[in-house]
Amino acid sequence: MSDIIVSDVSKRYWIRAGAQDPARDHRSLGGLFGERKEIFAIKNVSFTVEPGEAVGIVGPNGAGKSTILKLLSGITAPTVGEIRIRGRLSALVEISSGFHPELTGRENIFMSGSILGMSRGEIARKVDNIIDFSGVQNYIDVPVKRYSSGMSVRLGFSVAAHLEPDILLLDEVLAVGDAAFQAKCLDRISELRNSGKTILFTSHDLAALERLCDRALLLERGQLIMSDSPTKVIEEYLTRTFDSLPTGAARSAVSSDAELLSVEFGQSDGRPARTGCPMFTRVLYKTGASLTDVTISVFFYWPSGYLCSQLTTSGNLPPGDSLVEFVCPMLAMQHGLYNVDVVIERNGELIGRHPRCAVLRVDPGVPILGDFYMEHQAHIRPVDS
Repeated sequence: MSDIIVSDVSKRYWIRAGAQDPARDHRSLGGLFGERKEIFAIKNVSFTVEPGEAVGIVGPNGAGKSTILKLLSGITAPTVGEIRIRGRLSALVEISSGFHPELTGRENIFMSGSILGMSRGEIARKVDNIIDFSGVQNYIDVPVKRYSSGMSVRLGFSVAAHLEPDILLLDEVLAVGDAAFQAKCLDRISELRNSGKTILFTSHDLAALERLCDRALLLERGQLIMSDSPTKVIEEYLTRTFDSLPTGAARSAVSSDAELLSVEFGQSDGRPARTGCPMFTRVLYKTGASLTDVTISVFFYWPSGYLCSQLTTSGNLPPGDSLVEFVCPMLAMQHGLYNVDVVIERNGELIGRHPRCAVLRVDPGVPILGDFYMEHQAHIRPVDS
């Protein structure tokens, strides 16, 4: 039997026409007595999660990811549809994670454990590990209303992950906290997954989601678009993301000294760029007058904004059309879609900046795990005794 069953679930909000925050507006006088309209945070969503399965939810902001986790955790109820949960559930859906602000961190650990149905003795056996993992030892007997958001989420994740839940729900827990804590979170999620716990979580860290999950769900405008392997779902999500981005090289030019006409990627045989294969990048400019000693840079980004790499060259652009060509003997980037910026400058002065002017699609080539392919050779030989 599935641990989570979501059957034709919809969540509706009534908002005042023109309102920006549907969660708050229904409490205002305008929301009560003015003209109202209905919106669906999620609509007709159905899926199941099997015991021991790790499932990630991806989608743009406002797609309904957090709404689904709030429905599953009982923070809010569905407008229509049915949700069935089998097993003890622990959730970190909001930074406060259900903590009482007037209670200390230690008191909130015991309160959270009691809500999950654990005895005081069970919680007492785990409390030291929870406190140690959270890293808030010096403040554990301080009311949580004094905690920063980072401290709250660290303690909240530690409680949620150490009270032996059958099902763990996590909403963007990797978005808060420093790199060291994020690494601890990933390791703990891996441990829970390997121990057979059922995990459902959202994250904009697509690499972590692909590594940790057995399956992924793609949400868009409150509807379930796709349920498949993390790799396929992430690729579809990135494709839809880039298709929705405004493109066009000329739209963000700083000056008219150099007009960016086109950006092109590929292989010499006409095939698209592939991991582990040679790749060319061609940038076509049009200038009205000669530009000397200019630097042209091409930047590659993940959709999250993370800068992956760049290509840079310097030289002169004669009047008319000029083709700047970069040749990479071996493309190390993992398959996927990358946002492209092109920048031209001279002596530190910006001449043209063209954000999101192109998309680099890298097809699978050399099979690899991780973000980048490292070209290598290997030899095995006996060691003389």
